Amino acid sequence: MRPLTYAGAGVDYEALDAFKRACQEAARSTVGALAGRDVREPPGVRGESAYLLETGDGYLAHVEEGLGTKNLIADAMFDATGESFYRHVGIDTVATIVNDLVTCGADPTIVAMHAAVGDVAWFARGTCAADLAQGFAEACLDAGAVWGGGETPALRDMVAANTIVLAGSAVGRVRPKAARITGDVVDGDAIVTLASAGVHTNGLTLCRALAQRLPDGYLTRLPDGRRYGEALLDPSVIYARFVRACREAAVPLHYAVHLTGHGWRKLMRLDEPLVYRVVTLPAPPPIFPFLQAAASLDDREAYGTFNMGAGFAVYVPAQDAERCVNVATEAGYQAAVAGSVRREGGRKAVELEPLGLCFEADSLQVR
Repeated sequence: MRPLTYAGAGVDYEALDAFKRACQEAARSTVGALAGRDVREPPGVRGESAYLLETGDGYLAHVEEGLGTKNLIADAMFDATGESFYRHVGIDTVATIVNDLVTCGADPTIVAMHAAVGDVAWFARGTCAADLAQGFAEACLDAGAVWGGGETPALRDMVAANTIVLAGSAVGRVRPKAARITGDVVDGDAIVTLASAGVHTNGLTLCRALAQRLPDGYLTRLPDGRRYGEALLDPSVIYARFVRACREAAVPLHYAVHLTGHGWRKLMRLDEPLVYRVVTLPAPPPIFPFLQAAASLDDREAYGTFNMGAGFAVYVPAQDAERCVNVATEAGYQAAVAGSVRREGGRKAVELEPLGLCFEADSLQVR
């Protein structure tokens, strides 16, 4: 069977990233609009996961994010079984937003939902709409934020009549200013990874393409007995409590990364030329070995697309690494010291030593 790839399934990061860079360049031309106000754009914020404005006593942080196509799997499972997985989808929608927000050290304060449908009849599909609202609210509480509102447009002829397009935004605060995670990574810093619950919200287009190849589609049984679609819909972990716990325990976080699109390549999101050497990889949840075997994915494609068991990573001074893991454990997360950051003559790369894999700088062009 011909191997599946993310690009082959219809998601070409090179084209997406080129547009993102063009947007960043155009956006820089608007900074003058802040003149005469009591806020300013701090240096180095462009290209990061969250946008910041500096205020007198801290920073305001903002993120706009979309769920992607994960809810199409929930739609397919509803059609096949009559079961609603939209509570999980609600959690995922918040997670993809606030996990980006907290990478700068912000406390999520307000989250808003954008839910576009092609036909308002979608809201009458079983308990899907009520479950979506319940999951969204639960996730806001987990993140420590209020659900502040949103928008529910009916976009006939733009959105398919039998589904919903989910996205949203969040505002948070960094206070005091010293609580900001700035990217001051130094040679010898430790890499600490936090476990994921499964696929989370990236790579789902490839997962959906695989379902078309499986004889029982989303109802295909994994070796652990669970259905393929059910395992894909496990809700994402929200890492806001971890970042908050590190701040309260005075664990210095030099940088934080939400491992979404681009998989483990995302470890080198920081602009600095550094080598991220990983010597300990987490055990992937069962969905990932199944995906690799069924889609004929080699390790490079898998770790360059999926989180493969780590949904979040932070870089801390080596002497604080074990304390960081302990703080994560006490906050209810699984964490481990995965490796270290090295400065090697201007080289930038992610090295996954247990797999003999190396992603060089040119494999990640998000700035």
